Amino acid sequence: MNAYAKDNQIRISVDFTLSGVDTDPTTVKCFYKNPSGVLTTLTYGVDGTLIKDAPGKYHVDILASVAGGWFYRFEGSGSLIAASEDQFYVIPSQVV
Repeated sequence: MNAYAKDNQIRISVDFTLSGVDTDPTTVKCFYKNPSGVLTTLTYGVDGTLIKDAPGKYHVDILASVAGGWFYRFEGSGSLIAASEDQFYVIPSQVV
């Protein structure tokens, strides 16, 4: 699991593939939950913070302002059904 200092901008990403070829699902969603339990849901084409970089490749930049474990999930549906989950940890500051 990756660990970052509090108040960093963290990039989370996904690469959707079908038979080894980068492929766009019809719908792409990203969910992330901060250590306080606040869940954020983003949909590509609706929320400008879920960005398409290339066919099948998407990312979200998160301001990691809460220390603790963060969890995230990308989901593709429609023409390609796939899901990917991961997590990262935000280290509390020992200075401020």
